[in-house]
Amino acid sequence: MCGIAGFWEDPGRSDAELTASAQVMAESMTRRGPDAQIGWADARAGIGLAHARLSVIDLSDAGLQPMTSASGRFVMVYNGEVYNAPEIRSELCTELGAESPDFRGHSDTEVILEACAHWGLEATLARLIGMFAIALWDREARVLSLARDRLGIKPLYWGQIGQLFLFGSELTALRAHKGWHGEINPDALSSYLRFSYVPAPDSIYKGVQKLEAGQILTLKEGEAPQIHSYWSLRAVAKAGLADPLRGDDRELTDRVHDLLMDAVGRRMVADVPLGAFLSGGIDSSCVVALMQAQSDRPVQTFSIGMAEAGYNEAEQAKEIARHLGTDHSELYISAKDAQDVIPDLADYYVEPFANSSQIPTFLVSKLARGSVTVSLSGDGGDELFNGYNRYLWGDRINRRCKSLPLPLRSAAARLIRGLSPERWDAFSRRLPAALRVPQLGQKAHKVSSVLDLPDEEALFRGLVSAWHAPDRLVNGAAEPQRLLWDQTLAQDVPPFMERMQVMDSLTYLTDDNLTKLDRASMAVSLEARVPLLDHRVAELAFHLPRSLRVRDGQGKWVLRQILARYLPREMFERPKMGFGIPIGQWLKGPLRDWAEELLSTSALEADGLLRAAPIRQAWADHLAGRSNDGVPLWTVLMYQAWRQRWTRS
Repeated sequence: MCGIAGFWEDPGRSDAELTASAQVMAESMTRRGPDAQIGWADARAGIGLAHARLSVIDLSDAGLQPMTSASGRFVMVYNGEVYNAPEIRSELCTELGAESPDFRGHSDTEVILEACAHWGLEATLARLIGMFAIALWDREARVLSLARDRLGIKPLYWGQIGQLFLFGSELTALRAHKGWHGEINPDALSSYLRFSYVPAPDSIYKGVQKLEAGQILTLKEGEAPQIHSYWSLRAVAKAGLADPLRGDDRELTDRVHDLLMDAVGRRMVADVPLGAFLSGGIDSSCVVALMQAQSDRPVQTFSIGMAEAGYNEAEQAKEIARHLGTDHSELYISAKDAQDVIPDLADYYVEPFANSSQIPTFLVSKLARGSVTVSLSGDGGDELFNGYNRYLWGDRINRRCKSLPLPLRSAAARLIRGLSPERWDAFSRRLPAALRVPQLGQKAHKVSSVLDLPDEEALFRGLVSAWHAPDRLVNGAAEPQRLLWDQTLAQDVPPFMERMQVMDSLTYLTDDNLTKLDRASMAVSLEARVPLLDHRVAELAFHLPRSLRVRDGQGKWVLRQILARYLPREMFERPKMGFGIPIGQWLKGPLRDWAEELLSTSALEADGLLRAAPIRQAWADHLAGRSNDGVPLWTVLMYQAWRQRWTRS
């Protein structure tokens, strides 16, 4: 796990000058790669490459980057891990025979580079199992290629400023080049306020983009960048619906189990200490169970606990760890511990980002880094196996809305909003424990906001939006309307539930959950691996019949069956809790003064982009108890904190 960066500019500067520029870019990513930061340049072309290394496989200097191929033609920087590198190396050696390169070490970097030299980049990518962001410079053809893994696990930004082309794992690396110029994109800011993250391909800056999952960017001298996809989750979902797997429940469950066992086992290979996050939920418990089944010693597991009711899964995690026999560590954090992280979030994320679970994710990463360098995570299970409540609720609402006239739906929405979120929460607390819904008020009001929407895409947007009309908040903004407005997706993926999965996987998963995990873990120089997002698992999941994913009103049916082979059901059959913090409560309490300062009219209007009036009204409603959803306000607060950090330097 590392950080990569680079640039291509008009020739003219010396090799030493270009190398120094690349070195500065590498050093800007020291948290991502604390073990070495190296710059490299080709002055004749105006190319510079930078790499910050976190040593995980082949700790020797044989794994250092930028790395040049045995032929001398290709130079590569790479961030990530490829878990089938030994098989690819064997295949290479078999094909090349006596002409096989003399491998200097056993790093996956060298295998990828020599595979690219022999088969080409795209044919190599088709063979890779793993997570990666790659930059490959062809010195002979003068072509720079960038590639990102199929599911967007590792980040990659790129942009053009005049004749200067920049790329990097983080915006800090682009900012480190002396040619950097960044101007906030109001359209991207509008998207951010809706989703709590900036959706790809945009970044918060004009002219800077994210390379999307499964894409290759090719840049030739004197030409504009060309981008194409080498793998498409949308195509995978379409193919899966057209040709679902057949077989009985046991047979298909065994197939999923065996593939997950392989995916987890491959991610347990490292030359450094390795562990896993264990939240007590189904996904992380599944990963840990399959790890422990393949380990000859107790797996190190890590959990964070909180005192607030409805936000603490540490006791369940401890119980599961004890049953599986892991070496478990837990840390109970106070509200102050979590709040102490807030001033540093803008440094860790470098782009506005507002999923409040970024705080516990950072803290559990920090806990794990005290013992290990690599940690496995359960991310991806919700998107691939229908774990989110919104898939079930959204599907039910959609089916019922189709049978009800709009006036009746509007009346139902008004009825739900007639009770404040706090009164809905109070009602939930009076129910028997088995029937209680965590944060019922927030969820009920979320449902009410989508009951009278005109189409399925609008319904889904309503379920995932922090602000429902973000253009009202940003001067001069026109919110980009991409995948979540694209009604042609219904032609490829007609069922609404599966379409919600695809929309989430291509947006929320990549730009929110995986961004959160990457930045939080890299902030403490920890490599996070995600076995459930092995692309083979994704392909299998979308070929499963729905009954293997959703049954008896619950998602993740097949994962539950697998986990039941290792744990008693009562340990994991409980309401989904998530990994958040009580941000709504904190904004009324210990964070109120901090929030009030950032949400003052003068602070909101400081850069001329935000409109203070609707935000101030939302703040007043929150303090008065008319809303208990802190998410929209947290989105504004994280932008304000980011702006204060990054637009003054």
